[in-house]
Amino acid sequence: MELPPGHYLATRAAALAAACLCYRRGSPGRGLALRAVRRASRQDIDGVGQKYHLELVLEDLLDKDSTVNCTAEVLYHLGNNIPPDVQFTIEGELKNAEEADNIFYNRIKSLEKELVAENIPDSHGNVSPEMEPVHLLAWVASGYVIWQNSTENTKFQLAQIKHVKQVKRSDEYLEFDYTILLHEMVSQEIIPWQMTVLWHPQHGVQVTQDSRQPEHASE
Repeated sequence: MELPPGHYLATRAAALAAACLCYRRGSPGRGLALRAVRRASRQDIDGVGQKYHLELVLEDLLDKDSTVNCTAEVLYHLGNNIPPDVQFTIEGELKNAEEADNIFYNRIKSLEKELVAENIPDSHGNVSPEMEPVHLLAWVASGYVIWQNSTENTKFQLAQIKHVKQVKRSDEYLEFDYTILLHEMVSQEIIPWQMTVLWHPQHGVQVTQDSRQPEHASE
């Protein structure tokens, strides 16, 4: 069944696909966000769930003029305890983030004390240039949390990093412990979430642990 591109079901599935794609292909030098839904359809699969076929436009968070088209399939399983299946194909090339990633990696590796920060963006919506990669890393990693916890009735987006602390490691990876606020746009709920994030320029982003926090954790 064809859906109008602006249909609420299409935009929820598209936001999930964009979050999952960002987790798989993003980095501290490249955050991706949904720019537009070009086409959408929904298919009922008996005994399995609802499958969405989507054509999307994604934009680079740091360079809104840099866009890429992609097609995606999102399968929401019957019963909400199974994460959706997300498949995607990117048409064209994503902007190269290698230089920005390496600069950030070397800067963090050279710090004498572990990085600690909070409230990114600040109350005015600003992110300082030196915190932009830390913010993008949280944006990318939150894609995993969004993917694992989405249903047809939700639409999540990272609202803010409440707190981030670098964890000292003896290997080549960078590790950060984040407390983030997720905005669930259907219910308008703001949900605190903890996530432990590993990253290395050659090996990508990995969320090794995450858990929903009590509501008062956001205060």
